Amino acid sequence: MNLDRELEAAIQAAKLAQEAILEIYAQPFEVEIKSDDSPVTQADKKADDIIRRHLSLSFPEDGFLTEESVDTGERLNMHRIWIVDPVDGTKEFVSRNGEFTTNIALCVDHEIVLGIINAPTLGILYYAIKGQGAFRINPDGSIVRIHVSGRKDRLRAVRSISFFRENEIAYMNSHIAYFEGEPKPVGAALKFCAVAEGNADFFIRLSENTKEWDVASGDLIMTEAGGFMVRPNGQPYHYNREDVYNRDGYIMGNYLQHWMLDI
Repeated sequence: MNLDRELEAAIQAAKLAQEAILEIYAQPFEVEIKSDDSPVTQADKKADDIIRRHLSLSFPEDGFLTEESVDTGERLNMHRIWIVDPVDGTKEFVSRNGEFTTNIALCVDHEIVLGIINAPTLGILYYAIKGQGAFRINPDGSIVRIHVSGRKDRLRAVRSISFFRENEIAYMNSHIAYFEGEPKPVGAALKFCAVAEGNADFFIRLSENTKEWDVASGDLIMTEAGGFMVRPNGQPYHYNREDVYNRDGYIMGNYLQHWMLDI
């Protein structure tokens, strides 16, 4: 499957969105609260519009599932859809700690075949195409292939900055012998990137508050970097579902045997 054209368009869309995101990030902005109690800013809305318009021009037959657009359900009958989180980590955006991303994934028949994670404040973009490996584009434009670490003990865990739940804390504490020190707080989809490029080894989410657009790109990048992302029962997620919530949470890491599924 040749997805060079799709990759180029997705990267262009992310970079166009980055300009708008950083422009808003650099000045005072208003924060609204959505019906699910999550925050949203003009950056989320503007970036969503930019990405949708750019990808629609190149691929007018494709559908969309995005965080900031109304889901009409039409996508469920489509062969190809783009799954987009224009600003993943809005709480981090609002906190101005820089740890937010733009996630764009292409789903074909319920499987992610292309994924990018762009980090606007870092100037770094991660991407993967199914079967072709995972890569990082550095601020100078150089491209480096990335891979998970080979660690099998003293794992370096990461955790969410804003959503570290009591059951996750209890799980980490009950398996403390596996890990090196305390889990490092990392924002948004940058957790996937940290593990995928070998700077961390393990992450667990035991709540249902994430949705498809939070993990679709990271799932593929993690897998193509040699790692894994599964539900706590060991089963993978499929995408373009009617229920977009990741109800079971998920585990990701560098080494299959580190599932530690006795939860």
